[in-house]
Amino acid sequence: MIRNRKDLAKVKRIVVKVGTSTITYPNCSRNFARMDHLCRELSDLHNQGLEVILVTSGAVAVGVERLGLKEKPRTIPGKQAAAAVGQGILMNTYEKLFAEYGQIVAQVLLTRTEVLDRHRYANSRNTFMELLKQGVIPIVNENDVVALDDLKIGDNDNMSALVAGIVDADLDIILSDVDGLYTANPSTHPDAKLVPEVKEITPAVEASAGAAGTGFATGGMFTKIQAAKAATSSGISLIIASGTEPNAITRILQGEQLGTLFVSRENRLQFRKRWLAFGSRIEGSLQVDAGCAKAIRRPGGSSILPAGILEVSGDFEAGHTVSVKDTDGNELARGLCHYSSQELEKIKGHKSSEIEGILGEKTYDEVIHRDDLVIL
Repeated sequence: MIRNRKDLAKVKRIVVKVGTSTITYPNCSRNFARMDHLCRELSDLHNQGLEVILVTSGAVAVGVERLGLKEKPRTIPGKQAAAAVGQGILMNTYEKLFAEYGQIVAQVLLTRTEVLDRHRYANSRNTFMELLKQGVIPIVNENDVVALDDLKIGDNDNMSALVAGIVDADLDIILSDVDGLYTANPSTHPDAKLVPEVKEITPAVEASAGAAGTGFATGGMFTKIQAAKAATSSGISLIIASGTEPNAITRILQGEQLGTLFVSRENRLQFRKRWLAFGSRIEGSLQVDAGCAKAIRRPGGSSILPAGILEVSGDFEAGHTVSVKDTDGNELARGLCHYSSQELEKIKGHKSSEIEGILGEKTYDEVIHRDDLVIL
């Protein structure tokens, strides 16, 4: 468990995510110098005994450059066409560079389809673990060529946190065009200061998120904070650092204070709960009152009863995963709901003893049992 920078020297399995702006120039051409340095550094860490998974962006940008386009396509087919061209070129570049340092790599393309179903989620884990066992460095990207909007993970910041959860990594490092989390947007506030460590992702931290940094990137600070929330809730620490910093990964693992460290929670989620929180599709949401929110946040958590529910959003059935929010709209938890949205509209605000009289039957006293609830 990583509680501070000194603990980083103990990690055994890491996920490293590189952004588009880290491995390409503004004109979308590949930055071979940075890519070579990245592959050399990861190879050296691998030779020291670390298990390494690389999550890479850049396929669309590389495709844009090869197709001679002036800007990133705006249509889904256009983006998928660029990704189809760029993915092969990008992977071929990585394969050649890693081979120079004696490493075997494997391409892993994921969409949310692979993680929505718990059995597929488990199978993805088995594949990753076998690759690591064989001494292979998996290179991961979203399968943009076939992914539909409702099945997309959406950005590789959250992809890295998802992969870190699948493989039960010790650390997720996001290398980007930003140095880390600042107290304010440094481009508009020159006096903004870098935050070296975040122990709790509060609504104030989430509110500090900004927009995407470049025209070809899909993630800004907002997606990175989302990724940090996902990783730390799973018991995995995450660091955001600059991809232009020399030997950033090695220096981070040596305990140097680079970027922002988001400290993981005390307990790691069980495999089923990791899937529940970050793999399963969110079908709706419940807004709970202050008393229920307080009970959920207590150590050990609490089941959600109908009396604590104020509002129900979405159209979902019993057994679907829903998001639980407080009255300010902050997401508190995710869980498997025992009742449909239509049933909840009838029983919300009522005592559990009244459920049978309202619905004609009572399946459960709780809307979400605490064992089916993941606190975020």
